[in-house]
Amino acid sequence: MSKQQRPIEKLLIANRGEIACRIARTCRELGIATVAVFSDADADSPHTRACDEAVRIGAAPAAESYLKIDAVLAAAARTGADAVHPGFGFLAENPQFARAVSEAGLTWIGPSPEAMEALGSKVHARQIAQDAGVPVLRGANDATPEAAADIGYPLLIKASAGGGGKGMRVVRDPAGFEEAAAASRREALAAFGDDTLFIERFVERPRHVEVQILGDSHGAVVHLFERDCSIQRRHQKIVEESPAPGLSDETREALFAAAVKLGEAVGYVGAGTVEFLVEADPVDGDRLYFLEVNARLQVEHPVTEQITGLDLVALQIAVAEGGRAPLQIKRRGAAIEVRIYAEDADAGWLPQTGRIALWAPPALPGIRVESGVESGGEVSVYYDPMLAKIIATGADREQARRRLCRALEQLRALGLTTNRAHLLSILKHPAFVSGDVHTSFLEEHGVSAPSLAGPRGALARIAACVRELSRPRGYAAPTVPKGWRSSRFRDAELVIGGEAVRWRASAGGWMIGVGEATHAVSLVGRADDRDALTLEIDGHRRALTVVDDGDRWHVGGADFSVTLERNPPFPLPEEEAVAGGCVAPMTGTVRQVSVAVGDAVSAGDALVVMEAMKMESTLRAAEAGRVSEVRVSEGQVVDAGAVLVVVEAEPA
Repeated sequence: MSKQQRPIEKLLIANRGEIACRIARTCRELGIATVAVFSDADADSPHTRACDEAVRIGAAPAAESYLKIDAVLAAAARTGADAVHPGFGFLAENPQFARAVSEAGLTWIGPSPEAMEALGSKVHARQIAQDAGVPVLRGANDATPEAAADIGYPLLIKASAGGGGKGMRVVRDPAGFEEAAAASRREALAAFGDDTLFIERFVERPRHVEVQILGDSHGAVVHLFERDCSIQRRHQKIVEESPAPGLSDETREALFAAAVKLGEAVGYVGAGTVEFLVEADPVDGDRLYFLEVNARLQVEHPVTEQITGLDLVALQIAVAEGGRAPLQIKRRGAAIEVRIYAEDADAGWLPQTGRIALWAPPALPGIRVESGVESGGEVSVYYDPMLAKIIATGADREQARRRLCRALEQLRALGLTTNRAHLLSILKHPAFVSGDVHTSFLEEHGVSAPSLAGPRGALARIAACVRELSRPRGYAAPTVPKGWRSSRFRDAELVIGGEAVRWRASAGGWMIGVGEATHAVSLVGRADDRDALTLEIDGHRRALTVVDDGDRWHVGGADFSVTLERNPPFPLPEEEAVAGGCVAPMTGTVRQVSVAVGDAVSAGDALVVMEAMKMESTLRAAEAGRVSEVRVSEGQVVDAGAVLVVVEAEPA
């Protein structure tokens, strides 16, 4: 073996979260020792314990710690690691990092720096695709109003570096071009350190289909079938599956051939993904267009692993050691993956930060869970809001879908808002069930999580009330009026989530009133997990989870999760009014202040641009008026609920 293809003994994982845990698991199976690196924000994270050793590489701002090439290489030298796996994100597609790893005498788990340089820029990758005879969308390498006018609207502004939907904006008319381009540049620079943009024709309702490839140092490039990633929010995938539903055999084979051709054109070594748009044409058949190559392991790689029986991380390591790519690859069954995000899907996908009160993933047949979080862990503003991935495998798509629905129903992720219920609504939507998926799925179908008003809200309040009533004898919550639980009261009242809940003891349980209805409730059983309750409500038994978190209850059921405030005995001050101004909808960094005191604004005008977890949100005026106060400056970190700008209405 050459120096670069020696057996690996100890591997440093230059990443964090679920991907670091996942790589460590394969290394354990292969008998390879592992080293984790961590920022101060991640000092107690699960990935630091998943590895044999861990090295601190930086303080806040925590996200930048994982981008420090010198610190990562120093950690490898300090621990005697002889290989580096970059995971995905951070330095995974950085050719300078790959080159530095090799020059330090370490084995790099990934494509060559030359391949990264050729494919890392989407502009250059487009040219390679064209030279290889693979169709591309009409576009321009400069994001200017003149180029946009030449292409025509609608169009898509894209960051040349990176991916994950960052730096992407759809523009439907010339009036919105300049603002969208400026936002894309800021977002791309923050996420990738490169604000280069290009533009392409925007295709309405296409399929987003990608092909997994694997190349070796002996010149072979093979495909491992396709994944459909059409269901997205903010241009970022949330549901991925294989086989792609409803795709013709001709289109499938054309995708495979184009992906392999691109890999061969750059001498690709390692695992990578070639992404395409597929545009349906009822007359001439599907049209496919090259999008980009992700020269790394993808977030959704478990989908391919489940339908091939292969371990892509093990194959990456084998190829880096000089091994050959497998030539006989068979597909079996179907797999679907969903991404669990800490975000409020019904509030514009706003990322959520805070403490995870309970993380309890399901353990069911055909279900695989990849996560890097745990109960009590913090979701910070520094990182992507993805908490985990849940992958279901079945003999066919319908079995995989049903299993995934069941897994989501049993998942308990309490303490902050997630997209769990929203994902369930997608998986159960008739269009998804039939396989009619495309990139405008969410906009077209208006999929949303079930309402927490009505029966679900009542159920949550009943569960919180029972959790309070079943406390150990002698406990008194500090915010509850003294003596409120005493059985000498025929009726008592507790305010839960802003609504009065009445209760009184009855034989074997309680009579609990929420709104106009009163229910007979009894605690049937209690699992070993102290937070799990089985309640019988008017003869109907329900399994629920309730976490008592001081001044709040976190309640989870099969299709809902909610946090209910335990109202204090004295009212809190009213929230400060800001008229037509804005408050921070999330904890994050102020990237741009677009107004000054005295400015006149109209409803819908941009006031402040905030960034959290590398995604931007523009906060706009709710009504016309004049800016009376600007309380923040660019670069300032603010908490959710902080008043940013006050706009006062002009006198009539």
